[in-house]
Amino acid sequence: MVTTPPKQPTGRIQSLDGLRGVAALVVLLHHWLLIAEPLLEGTVSWAVISESPVKLLTAGNEAVLVFFVLSGLVVVLPVFRENFSWMGFLSARVVRLYGPVVASLALSALLIFLVPRDRSAMPAGSWMAETHAESVSVGSFLAQASLVPRQYPLNNPLWSLHWELLYSIVLPLATALALLVRRHALAAVIVCCGLSVAGRIFEQSELLYFPVFIVGTIMAARMPDLLAWVERPRPRWFMPLFTLVSVAMLIASWLARPIVPSGTDLSTVLWAFAAPGAAGIVLVALAWGPAIRLFETRPIQWLGKISFSLYLVHVPVLATLAFAFGSEAWLLVGVLGIPISLLVAWGFYEGVEARMHTLARRVHRAVAARARRRAGEVAP
Repeated sequence: MVTTPPKQPTGRIQSLDGLRGVAALVVLLHHWLLIAEPLLEGTVSWAVISESPVKLLTAGNEAVLVFFVLSGLVVVLPVFRENFSWMGFLSARVVRLYGPVVASLALSALLIFLVPRDRSAMPAGSWMAETHAESVSVGSFLAQASLVPRQYPLNNPLWSLHWELLYSIVLPLATALALLVRRHALAAVIVCCGLSVAGRIFEQSELLYFPVFIVGTIMAARMPDLLAWVERPRPRWFMPLFTLVSVAMLIASWLARPIVPSGTDLSTVLWAFAAPGAAGIVLVALAWGPAIRLFETRPIQWLGKISFSLYLVHVPVLATLAFAFGSEAWLLVGVLGIPISLLVAWGFYEGVEARMHTLARRVHRAVAARARRRAGEVAP
């Protein structure tokens, strides 16, 4: 029988908000260095950036896995509260996702109209040459705004929101599954990680990403036990070691690059360790005092507040600057693009995302109230 966990946090978990902000900043740095990659690849500098612990600062794809674990955890926590409404939740989720997505695509379209783009001027085969739109049509705008396609040349990071949307649709089933296996959570997490490895090896995106979300949902189902684990006495060396192992797992495929080339089966398996590494880092943000204090500092909390907006606007800003100045000016693009992205994200949060939050709450209340009335009408 599926049961509801007896105790859940009543408010936001600030350290997880901070972790989300740091992850968004890592994605920003990752995309900036993709502009520089054709010029730096093969140099000592690039080896240090991509094959040493420094990679943690620019591990963008791995940071997205942290987002997925956080989504599976944080998004499902309201499910365990009294008077929860699935219809209200899903309606509000649509507003919170689609409103900012459409606005970010409008920003990207505006920048494309203002600053002409010529992909042929970019290094052949590079991220800039292969993944960015040179023009905008109504059809392409609407298609990408739907979050249905797998590719998003107007705003690359939207690929992950495609999976966020799909997971929102199957969230009732995923929540029931997490509650069903919560007594065997460790075994379930191991199975999820194994499925993610298989998805990576066989290039099946559903098998790669959905288990990562489910890991977070299992953590939500076991939140009372996690909170008890956080308060349990343990040796002083345990959490620093746990943090080190989690970070090593997150970027294992990069650290192994000097002896395990990219594209090999072993490199693929090592990359799959990023999923449990991401879950471990989320646990660190919940459990380790120094990490909690770091993630709860005011600058990191500010990053957490604007993290979704930063995720949505930074690529249009960076790509526009790269097309304007050329990829060889990657350092200038970073010097200008990083602070501009932060400022635009702040404005985007205040002007778009915060308003969508308010609208989503109103939609949630209205839909939930209507659902309760209907339930009362059909009750015996």
